[in-house]
Amino acid sequence: MDPCLQWELSRTGNHVPFRASTHHQHHTWAKTYHSFPELYIQPRSTEEIQKIVHLARRCRRRLLVVGCGHSPSDLTCTSSWMVNLDHYNKILHIDQDSKLVVMQAGIRLYDLIAQLKDSGLAMPNLGSIDNQSIAGALATATHGSSTRHGILSQSVHSLKIMLANGLEMSCSADENRDLFRAALVSLGALGVVTEVTFQVTSAFRLQWSQSLHPLEELIADWEKDLWNRAEFTRLWWLPYKRKAVRWRADKTDQVIQVPPSNWWTGTLGFHAYHILLYISTWVPRILPALERFVLSVQYGFRHDDDRKTAVQEGHAGLLMDCLYSQFVNEWAIPLVKGPEALARLSAWFHGDDEVARIPYDLDNLYVHAPIEIRVTDTSTNPGPRPYLDNTVPNGPTLYLNATLYRPYGRNPPCWKRYYEAFEWLMKEMGGRPHWAKNFSSVTKDEFHAMYPDMKDWLRVRHQSDPDGMFIGDWHRRHLLLETDPEVMLPFEERASRTEPARAGGLNWFGQLPVKSSSPLSSEESFDMMHETNSENGARVMTDTRQ
Repeated sequence: MDPCLQWELSRTGNHVPFRASTHHQHHTWAKTYHSFPELYIQPRSTEEIQKIVHLARRCRRRLLVVGCGHSPSDLTCTSSWMVNLDHYNKILHIDQDSKLVVMQAGIRLYDLIAQLKDSGLAMPNLGSIDNQSIAGALATATHGSSTRHGILSQSVHSLKIMLANGLEMSCSADENRDLFRAALVSLGALGVVTEVTFQVTSAFRLQWSQSLHPLEELIADWEKDLWNRAEFTRLWWLPYKRKAVRWRADKTDQVIQVPPSNWWTGTLGFHAYHILLYISTWVPRILPALERFVLSVQYGFRHDDDRKTAVQEGHAGLLMDCLYSQFVNEWAIPLVKGPEALARLSAWFHGDDEVARIPYDLDNLYVHAPIEIRVTDTSTNPGPRPYLDNTVPNGPTLYLNATLYRPYGRNPPCWKRYYEAFEWLMKEMGGRPHWAKNFSSVTKDEFHAMYPDMKDWLRVRHQSDPDGMFIGDWHRRHLLLETDPEVMLPFEERASRTEPARAGGLNWFGQLPVKSSSPLSSEESFDMMHETNSENGARVMTDTRQ
């Protein structure tokens, strides 16, 4: 362990544990990035988190809090100190009358769902997976697919967050409102979210049906009841077949009915499809033919049966299997722009340049199915809107998710050009990228134009963490403006290099700040820090109450 840290630990004593390891290898869920943190720390109490923050300040180290690493970008990469809250995961209180649940921020959604079920409760809405921690799901504006629900942050009643000075601040619509709006979608850049008070609902079952339709039929139904007939609706678009699977679900009291399956939906189908996708990385022109397999492997359709139904517990119905390692590039656009976006993208896939009007060459470019289409509506939410909420503020939002599988860790040959074309169209539709996905062509200036409230988020961020303890290269590239690109915040981490990883993807290495070599300066800073912390904490509370 680093001598500077050893010396600091000798001063603080061992009455509060410091649970750190030095040989952790981190990778994103999709293994698109791998990084090698100097320390991997798993606290189990608020006091341990506070100790980590104080030690990081004395040792001049960036802190990165990570859950399951489901984002395929380098957002969760560091060579500094990585903090994982998997053991800071308790439900602290359940109020059956108000249905408000207080929980430690490291709890994984699958654990939260299971414990809520034991109390006859459920999350009102979910994304496609339940691997994330509650803090991670909130930090990147995770969403489901319903015009009757917004992003998950919309259900947050209040938060506690530990700032870079070691103070744990409470925030809500009524207390430290600006901090609350910044922390609801924080991107991990404000501090360590320690506690979440979340609005849940009574446990429910979903009766769902999915059916196959021509894309033109769904577009014709767009302004009728396509998105409003059921509480939950999503589409999976098969671009080469010009068809889409429509999935609808409503709450029900019906008994459980197991989803239909066939031999393609089991282990054999999973591996057969994976192998075929791998072959397509060498022979991409087979991808249009593979869509015939998608109907069987992922959805279980037979040629003589294009409709499936089931009744499941609410969370089981809303979740889906992501199958394989993948790139995901998802954008939020106004729902009313959906028909034009789909028509133009479909025309581009089929070589109709006059309708597509997308200035990118399609030659030898083939894509994977499906393209996922989901909706939310945050416009009716009476609560504070997160500064970095990527949904449309004045109406329903449509999400288009261009997924590309990475079979056995191998990148598809078309991905860069496809995503450039896709992002070009999404920008023209007034879109904003999902924070946790693989967008690549958005500049800082474009982000600031997309988010009029970005300046407020940056103001609160700087008040909460003026030295950049929670700032990494991803934040600097996309969000933080600077007059001199060589100037770094004192604890900020920049990427120094990437290199191909043996398991696929990239190994990521960061540039860390130079540590102070003087024990005296460190000891003096300990006393000075508490004076500064009190002043900074008071200033944050004062500013955010305005």
